[in-house]
Amino acid sequence: MRAVVLALMLSLTTLVAAPAAFAVQPDEVLSDPVLEARARAISRDLRCPVCQGESIDDSNAPISRDLRLVVRERLVAGDTDTEVVDFIVARYGEFVLFNPRAEGANLLLWLAGPGLLLMGGGLAFAYTRRRSVAAGADAGLNAEEEARLKELLKS
Repeated sequence: MRAVVLALMLSLTTLVAAPAAFAVQPDEVLSDPVLEARARAISRDLRCPVCQGESIDDSNAPISRDLRLVVRERLVAGDTDTEVVDFIVARYGEFVLFNPRAEGANLLLWLAGPGLLLMGGGLAFAYTRRRSVAAGADAGLNAEEEARLKELLKS
């Protein structure tokens, strides 16, 4: 029984991991290990235009295969990593970057999160400060109210 369960778990693991493991085909791999390592590093940072949640290195989509081949062709041609990424971005837009550049319109998006966090923190601080000041002013009783309270407590 143990062997059956183990075999079932192994086959399920293989089925789940197989698409990502076999995305890069053997005919795509460069013979130069240094260039191949650079191609893999670039491919991990580029998003598949079809899958959107996978890098082109992990995707089995035909467009990802084409992009992997373009990356390798550009590296063999002598382009730097930045030139290869710029070449891909020029054709597909910044959408293909998993980590968009912090420039131009993207700068607004990069700064919006921290800006809203700081603004929310400032509003929360001002709200709690105002409440504590208002609560401190209302906490004390005036002389007339103290006299009325003593009168009620004696009864």
